[in-house]
Amino acid sequence: MSASPLQALIRAQRRRHAEGLMLAAACAAVVGGSSTLLLGLSGWFITASALAGLAGLASAQAFNVLLPSAAIRLLAILRTGARYGERLSAHAAALRSLAAIRPVLFSALAAAPPAAALALSGGEASARLVQDVDAVETRFVRLSAPWGAGAAVAAGVALGALSGWTTALAILLSAAAAILLARALARCFSAPAGRDIQTRMGALKDVAASLSAAAPELRAYGLETWAGEILATQGEAVDHARLRAARARGWIAFSQAAILGLAVVIAVVLAVPAGPALAALAGLAAAMAIEGVAGLAAAFDQDGAANQAADRLDAVLQYAPMAAAAPSLSTPGLRLLDQDFAPGDRIAITGPSGAGKTTLLERLVALRPCAPGTIRLGGADLADLAPSAVRAAFALAPQDAALIAGTVADNLRLAAPDVSNDEMWEALRDAALDERIRSAPAGLNAWLGDNGERLSGGERRRLSLARALLRPAPWLLLDEPTEGLDAATEAVVLDRLAARLDRTGQGVVLVSHRPAPLAICGRTLNLSAPQS
Repeated sequence: MSASPLQALIRAQRRRHAEGLMLAAACAAVVGGSSTLLLGLSGWFITASALAGLAGLASAQAFNVLLPSAAIRLLAILRTGARYGERLSAHAAALRSLAAIRPVLFSALAAAPPAAALALSGGEASARLVQDVDAVETRFVRLSAPWGAGAAVAAGVALGALSGWTTALAILLSAAAAILLARALARCFSAPAGRDIQTRMGALKDVAASLSAAAPELRAYGLETWAGEILATQGEAVDHARLRAARARGWIAFSQAAILGLAVVIAVVLAVPAGPALAALAGLAAAMAIEGVAGLAAAFDQDGAANQAADRLDAVLQYAPMAAAAPSLSTPGLRLLDQDFAPGDRIAITGPSGAGKTTLLERLVALRPCAPGTIRLGGADLADLAPSAVRAAFALAPQDAALIAGTVADNLRLAAPDVSNDEMWEALRDAALDERIRSAPAGLNAWLGDNGERLSGGERRRLSLARALLRPAPWLLLDEPTEGLDAATEAVVLDRLAARLDRTGQGVVLVSHRPAPLAICGRTLNLSAPQS
């Protein structure tokens, strides 16, 4: 059976960070073994010392105190150092792996077909990039758990064997019972609760993101209480799932404690014939052997959430990331709705609301599927072209000007990562936004906030236009580029846009309900019927 995309990615990261993971496993083994040996030896030492003291002065003076105490100190140092090494190595490997997984996941989101990519809301996409990837972290951090558990049980069995093989066997069987029972309880209770938490947390983030985006409208209409109730309902669902998960962890912890107590009693009883000191050693060794499998029990408890996260991530990772397409060196012509348009043409798309003007632009940049034979680019059917090849021919300024939380320069570089400051200022001038940005204290480095919240609606639209102007593409796609602008600003933007088109020879496909933008176009394509 072939590995899932996430499994393949995790395996690659495990190979990449093999040294760190091996060090973590070795440290975990030292922690497990030294912890069991330390407690067992300490129990034997205290009991034997007490018995020697009770036997008289001669026996107490003959008792070797130095060697056991030195061994105890050595084991304590080893345990402390190895525990630090395990945490450091395991988490370092896990965090580096997660840092590599998130960009791959984002690339897969970008490569997904429009129907799949656009079906994910911002909150759901965020949940998968953050929450689900974090859940997978346990797959790395817990890789060392079996080594620690194995060393702890092995040390416990070895110490139990000092008082007889039956004691050693009892410790081994108790550890096996603890592991099997923890596994069974996790499958019955923890796994369903963990899967439910991942799903409900995704739904909560989705609702929170949508309500946050609509916050101004909610306040304007006095719907804050309604929104709060929706969030509370989603939060309660998450809390119920977490409560079930907590109960499951409680049952696992109870089972471990019960088996630990039973194992100690059995080990002590079986070891009594060998003497009180060895009986104390056997009891404490049994306790630490069972305690040593706690890491495995915790891993079992988290498997449900990790498996659900893996399924959600695999649904996205199945899409192979697209290679970045080089800018087109030629200027391809367009054929739209049985009309041919030459390179450099200025095309106005008109029609009533709902006729499909924006949909047409989205099809041109492969954000929506295109029916075969309806659009041709450079003589080729758009439906047959790879999305990356299609998008290399177009620069889009959409109706909803989406901006990232960053600076002016960060947003402009989305269209041209290597663009110079002079080119950015030129594009801002052509979008009639240069004076506004120059007036900001930081200029191009001015922070815009989430989705450009520090700009007005018209300024966000003009920044989106400047970004599109920077992309080296033969065709500009402009969707309502002057919506929200006053007549004077609109006239400046359109005059500078026309001058830039004359200078660059770019073609433009422009959608607008306003007469002024349509006036700079030489040809008109009217959509009179709704487009599906």
